Amino acid sequence: MVRIATFNVNGVNGRLPVLLKWLTATTYDIVCLQELKTSDEKFPAEAIREAGYGAIWHGQKSYNGVAILSRGTDPVERRRGLPGDPDDSHSRYIEAGVDGLVVGCLYLPNGNPAPGPKFDYKLRWFDRLISYGQDLLKAGAPTVLCGDYNVVPTPIDAVAPRRWLGDAVYFPESRQAYAGMLEDGWIDAVRRIHPEKGVYTYWNFSFGGGYDRSSGLRMDHLLVSPSLSPRLRNAGVDVETRGWEKPSDHAPAWIDLD
Repeated sequence: MVRIATFNVNGVNGRLPVLLKWLTATTYDIVCLQELKTSDEKFPAEAIREAGYGAIWHGQKSYNGVAILSRGTDPVERRRGLPGDPDDSHSRYIEAGVDGLVVGCLYLPNGNPAPGPKFDYKLRWFDRLISYGQDLLKAGAPTVLCGDYNVVPTPIDAVAPRRWLGDAVYFPESRQAYAGMLEDGWIDAVRRIHPEKGVYTYWNFSFGGGYDRSSGLRMDHLLVSPSLSPRLRNAGVDVETRGWEKPSDHAPAWIDLD
């Protein structure tokens, strides 16, 4: 069994106690992290290694940032950054080979306020991801593309869909781009396992502490290539982490492959 998880940590150093507690309490083989909000030099590689994981990372001071962790071994970096825009300086994509799998970790732009330049950048980035994803599918290697897609694909992926009609994560263009990836052949692993269940990976912070359960969204996704579909055994979200002390506003999503 290979267990793969994705977690937007919302600041890897500020949330390091949460990350280490979660890594220690679980048995994931591969972990993708987003929104590191730290430079390469300040990534907590030693603390993560002490928790049993090798790591590669693509950092950026105060913003963005992605990493791939592998339990008991070092991931082999294949790529950092998406092709298609040499002037894009955001640290939003990193890719590794781990135990025969290709693993891409991504942090897709949020796009708010929308419409506007940030939303235009989101759609351009999405187009680059779609194009590169097509190349990965043509290459034929078993591949997982996971991370914070900043897209709520369908109404079932929001507790209260109407609350998000004016948000870039729920704009039709965002949802259409995500649907385009599925049409290309990528499989939404969590939705494959839970086709009709409300599954959520993000909740707003509440004033005075805790979180607003009515704000639940599913926008952290694990897309797998067709060859991995027969190996998919389970999927879920570690919702309990959202209630820990000083948590991220996201909870880890995960899949099990045999």
